[in-house]
Amino acid sequence: MKYLADFRDPGLARALLAEITASVTRPWTLMEVCGGQTHAIVRSGIDQLLPASLKLVHGPGCPVCVTPIAYIDKAVELADQPEVIILTFGDMLRVPGSNGNLLDAKARGADVRMVYSVLEAVELASQRPDRQIVFFGVGFETTAPGNAMAILQARRLGLANFTILACHVLVPPALRALLTSPTNRVNGYLAAGHVCTVMGLADYQEIVDQFQVPIVATGLEPVDILAGILAAVQQLEKGEYRLENAYQRSVTTTGNSHAREVIDQVFMVCDRIWRGIGFLPASGLAIRPEFAAFDAEQHFRLRATAEPDNGCQAGQVLQGLLVPSRCPHFGGRCKPEHPLGATMVSSEGACAAYYRYQGVVATNEG
Repeated sequence: MKYLADFRDPGLARALLAEITASVTRPWTLMEVCGGQTHAIVRSGIDQLLPASLKLVHGPGCPVCVTPIAYIDKAVELADQPEVIILTFGDMLRVPGSNGNLLDAKARGADVRMVYSVLEAVELASQRPDRQIVFFGVGFETTAPGNAMAILQARRLGLANFTILACHVLVPPALRALLTSPTNRVNGYLAAGHVCTVMGLADYQEIVDQFQVPIVATGLEPVDILAGILAAVQQLEKGEYRLENAYQRSVTTTGNSHAREVIDQVFMVCDRIWRGIGFLPASGLAIRPEFAAFDAEQHFRLRATAEPDNGCQAGQVLQGLLVPSRCPHFGGRCKPEHPLGATMVSSEGACAAYYRYQGVVATNEG
């Protein structure tokens, strides 16, 4: 097993693989929801080491990948305003919109900066009262607490020049959408352990009960993922469906109560368009009206844009219906240096994982 040397605990990995192989008696399809798990799976070769009858497909758990084109366009529009300094995480800089990306805006002279924390944007706002500081904040429930805290901090400091362009999305509504889709072929799910660390498990229990499908909260390390796969397979083989916590060192039933309180204080649930997937009701978080002064969409009166179709098949990838390397554009029209969609540039994107770690390039585009 050529990949096992890459595991932190090859012996445990070998034992888990043996137990998975011994447990599988029929074909099963599992979906890991988290994009970080996708990269860990492809990088460590888990998908190559599992028995042939056990298939892993990749879900919509990359927040950069599902950020709608309209929000990329809004960020570019903001960046092009001379009084604005826009800050965001590195993944967002190269995500294509309908009129280029943030790096293109930077090349035109816009002040676009990569940061590692939203608090860097709050600090810059306090240092540069002459400029409008906008943080482009995306992500699932894991990044929402930090952005909420930044808004509360900006209010405490009386900063009138700090806003957030917020595009947060929620995992459970995406799972519900997948499970109600007529194209769904997934038998069990590996839930993102870091999201469960923040939000707890209650929302997933409702999904398990409603759809009678196993869901296992799973960590990001390859051995954690193998443990989650084993737990899901054992349930399926017994004809059971339960919510199981295979990441107990981090996940509790109730999650992080303080983080949840901060999210509820600053954000409210809203409808959201997911890039490549479409409209999902009650699947996002928007800044509450009482914090409108820190909402970039309200402050700058940003206009909505249509979602153009450039042939990117990311929606199929994000729903587990298409393996990235089987996309007709993979490695041809779509490469990291000129991506059609976010799944090829995000550090959690499935297409980027296949391109980087498997070296698989489509041959039908020349």
